Amino acid sequence: MTGAVNVFTYGSLMYDAVWGRLADARHRSVAAVIDGHRRFAVAGETYPALIEAPGHRVAGRLWLAVGPADVDRLDRFEGADYRRCRVMVTVDPAVDPSGRIEAQCYLWLDASRLLPVDWDVAAFERDHLAGFAQRHGAGDEPFGDDPARTEPVPGVSPRD
Repeated sequence: MTGAVNVFTYGSLMYDAVWGRLADARHRSVAAVIDGHRRFAVAGETYPALIEAPGHRVAGRLWLAVGPADVDRLDRFEGADYRRCRVMVTVDPAVDPSGRIEAQCYLWLDASRLLPVDWDVAAFERDHLAGFAQRHGAGDEPFGDDPARTEPVPGVSPRD
């Protein structure tokens, strides 16, 4: 991969405590929504899966101008259960005048492991966010953090 890309996140990577262990936490991020997809709970896991699902939409966090080295680390973190692909997400027109922006996103591959329920954001924040990055193989030290670079995601509180 050459050049920086935007990365749409919808689960653990929306949170600075996880993102900052894998990528340069100084990347600016904004609220975003992906249409035509649904976020499911995964059997036996605390993280979610995103799959195409017409008529559904998912709120998440869009990290802007993520460099190739960070994307490589994210690819390794997501592993073989996900496929990184190009998607279009909706953002505030202050971010892009069209209100739509291209991004990379990790889509789930094995539908047989999905539970028939949406992933519970509040339960993740309450019960699993603390220590999630270390339990799932992210680095022990953050790359750095700058709270001024993020905007809140409606319906999601990505700060721990």
